[in-house]
Amino acid sequence: MSKDLIELLKQRFEEHMERHPDINWKDVAGRLAQDAEKLSILIRMEESGGEPDVIGYDHVTERFLFVDCSKESPSGRRSLCYDMAALNARKENKPNNSVMEMAREIGIGMLDEEMYRKLQELGEFDTKTSSWIQTPERIRKLGGALFADYRYKTVFVYHNGASSYYAARGFRGFVYV
Repeated sequence: MSKDLIELLKQRFEEHMERHPDINWKDVAGRLAQDAEKLSILIRMEESGGEPDVIGYDHVTERFLFVDCSKESPSGRRSLCYDMAALNARKENKPNNSVMEMAREIGIGMLDEEMYRKLQELGEFDTKTSSWIQTPERIRKLGGALFADYRYKTVFVYHNGASSYYAARGFRGFVYV
């Protein structure tokens, strides 16, 4: 599976050069070959519908930033409430999991508003779906959580109760490799 994923990542990388114009695939491939743990995270991102791709490079840590670049919120990560506290608070019709728990299981961080907006500069994502984003603790303590989408050529950030979940709302993640 690792070899197949690397080939798929290379194909996606080459098809979307606008996401990483100053990054060389040989450098990315070399890094992937050295880090089996991160490769397994990328496999889980791919399996859950994320379509991860490189969108940046951190010159301080010398790591590549992979983010879910699926056109819509990853299909295998939808119908989830925000976190375990919200999941446990539901009395009935509980979803199978929460965003924060699934992100932990996959091994990814969740996009915050700044990262979400950066992603939207690279294309139009979530034009029919929405994605939960990292929520400030002060909002979460009051029972809320944030999500975002892209409509009318604009990024919108909204709020909802953290225990809510919808078939068209998932979450996007990232990992540094």
